[in-house]
Amino acid sequence: MAPPADLRADARVHFIEGDLPALAGARVLPAAGTDAVFHLAAAVSGECEKDFDLGMRSNLDATRALLEAGRALGSRPVFVFASSVAVFGSAPGQPLAEPIRDDTLPTPQSSYGIQKFICEQLVADCTRKGFVAGRSVRLMTVSVRPGQPNGAASSFLSGMVREPLAGERAAVPVPADTAVALSSPARAVEGLVCAAEASDAEWGPLTALNLPSLRTTVGEMAQALEAVAGQAATQLVDWTPDPLIHRVVSSWPGHVEWARARALGLHADGDFASIVRDYARENAAAVKLPLL
Repeated sequence: MAPPADLRADARVHFIEGDLPALAGARVLPAAGTDAVFHLAAAVSGECEKDFDLGMRSNLDATRALLEAGRALGSRPVFVFASSVAVFGSAPGQPLAEPIRDDTLPTPQSSYGIQKFICEQLVADCTRKGFVAGRSVRLMTVSVRPGQPNGAASSFLSGMVREPLAGERAAVPVPADTAVALSSPARAVEGLVCAAEASDAEWGPLTALNLPSLRTTVGEMAQALEAVAGQAATQLVDWTPDPLIHRVVSSWPGHVEWARARALGLHADGDFASIVRDYARENAAAVKLPLL
């Protein structure tokens, strides 16, 4: 997918289009002289549950190909891998730890979470072997994302704000008391950049770390939307249960601690209403409702 026009016009940006595993396998990416790789590409949670082969190719095969290409450079590039809070999951007879910490044993309950955890281990081993300087960061659910909905089970956590602010209806497929761990786009980017800039000593263990999160519920998110845009916004929210999405989302932790990220100087968002206001300010053209 091509980047936005303003990025393509920037002389510092060189865009290569193609199949990621194939490009990495052919040693086109990462190119010679690469200092750092930010590996953000993935098939997301809902897609991986519906299409196992898609998830394995897009997540596992692509990551392994990129690591092998990074190894072939012979220069130990920094390799920032976007993992996910979905590596943690609750199952019948196996409740989640409360809270989740950096050293909590991952117990993924979805194909997406399992693929991310496998990739964390690949990054750790390639780092141990000296092929790359691996930095696996567990992103929280990012909200509010601009743009279009995607195939993630958590997509509604952005859509329930983004669509009503645009004057469109949005479906919420889980109960209001569903606990979630969130991060604004700004805090997520901040964490990824920090991971790339950290020294080996600052980074510490080879294992992944949890990025900062805001602890809230879906109902509190709706309340924050109403505080920013009034009832005209929340009247566009349809509480429509979807058992599949509820099963996936409710298996993820809502209470996550992030001691290692805090030691790196990172911090969480203060409240969800501030995230909604930031989204509205940064995406003014997409907001049709008046704000309070």
